[in-house]
Amino acid sequence: MTYLWSVFTKPWAGLPGAELGRLIAGLGFAGAEIPVRDTAYVTTATVEAELPAFTKQLRDEGIEPISVASDLTEPVFAACAEAGVPMIRIMAPLGDDSYAAAVRRNRALLEEAVVLAERYGVQVGVQPHHGRFITSTLGVLQLLEALPDRFRLVWDAAHDALAGDDPAVTIELGADRLGIVNLKNAKYVETADGWKTHFGQADEGLSDWNAVHAALVRAQYDGPICLTGQYSDLSVSVEERVRKDLQTAVTSWVRNPSRE
Repeated sequence: MTYLWSVFTKPWAGLPGAELGRLIAGLGFAGAEIPVRDTAYVTTATVEAELPAFTKQLRDEGIEPISVASDLTEPVFAACAEAGVPMIRIMAPLGDDSYAAAVRRNRALLEEAVVLAERYGVQVGVQPHHGRFITSTLGVLQLLEALPDRFRLVWDAAHDALAGDDPAVTIELGADRLGIVNLKNAKYVETADGWKTHFGQADEGLSDWNAVHAALVRAQYDGPICLTGQYSDLSVSVEERVRKDLQTAVTSWVRNPSRE
């Protein structure tokens, strides 16, 4: 399989497009997920004016935008359509009420977004996330059930492992909805304040990236692979860490194309 190796550009969210493109191309990536948030270079208030020019600058540096991390408002859909960005990635937060109520609330928001997704031809990707979100791949798949095909699963190696799941199971079950694969790793560590999550390098967590690759090969997945650049230990630069993880993944997966 040939993947579009991409990176979530949150660690460099304040950089303009040309500078960002040069930086991540220099790290070895060919794709990018762009945060569109109040803390980023492109904000939700400026997205329609800024995103098309920002993505052109990325493409001029050889970087293809795979998605934005933002919200499901019409300006974001419209900007993505104009800029040629195929997906808006979100998560499904819980609230102070029950899990079932949170599922109903998130489902209602997704159903409201159907008309925008169809109008603008932009996908919606939902990612499971440890903590106060729908945490499991299977929970996200339940949330997406019977929605149009534009509503996709963003599978995440670290959060899948933190939920105690097996990629051989969750990738197979989610294959028909798979839009992006996030590649990172994490584990639980005991601290004075209890058990916490620690995000580390490729070999520093609960997720076996080679097992992930084998499951993706069986699923015949050929979409973007996005390294998220999330690390708990900041004593080493994100650039150094994510470059190393990209080299680990590419080298291992090329040498073991099917692992079967």
